[in-house]
Amino acid sequence: MSDQRKVTGIGMTSARTRDRLIARLREQGITSEPVLERIRAVPRHLFVDEALSSRAYEDTALPIGHGQTISQPFIVARMTEALLEGGSPRKVLEVGTGCGYQSSVLAPLVVTLYSIERVAALQTRARRVLRELRLANVHMKHGDGFEGWAAHAPFDGIICAAAAYAVPTPLLEQLGDGGRLIIPVGPDREQQLLRVTRRGDRLEREILGPVTFVPLLHGLS
Repeated sequence: MSDQRKVTGIGMTSARTRDRLIARLREQGITSEPVLERIRAVPRHLFVDEALSSRAYEDTALPIGHGQTISQPFIVARMTEALLEGGSPRKVLEVGTGCGYQSSVLAPLVVTLYSIERVAALQTRARRVLRELRLANVHMKHGDGFEGWAAHAPFDGIICAAAAYAVPTPLLEQLGDGGRLIIPVGPDREQQLLRVTRRGDRLEREILGPVTFVPLLHGLS
């Protein structure tokens, strides 16, 4: 990724280009104004390789290397909106930093964001871009997302950017009372976006709709 690209500019980064993306998200049912404003404000072109910059503001997932993708803006907006419904969480865990795009959308909407990434090269790149964007409330770790980040639990919210066959037990254990976990669950082509809300010892589960994510993997890379 080039370090010469700017946060603001013309052409693909113009206000008109971003406005078209926001209009599309509204048409698909995104209603949270804070979420829409973050999608509008974040320079998505900084999170993809320069060869793909011309497609950065399309509503589509794009490859970022290492078998991973930058999530479709609609999915980022939908997951963020689902996490924020019922009140803005103060302390949030993100499983799967990836290129850092979801982190950059979410960080200004919460007090503190803890983000885990298993691929060291992706984390290094994400850290550089988030530093450039001056998002100082994001704390990052090279780790196994299945394990969560117990040292900072309990969390008011957990958001997972990869699909598990079943919700990892450590993530449920690290979810605080009243906290919400947003995670894609299920095998390929049968994944569903799930919201789990903790009510004391009880877990409420809601299916938010079908999705397609890369798999959540164990271990480090």
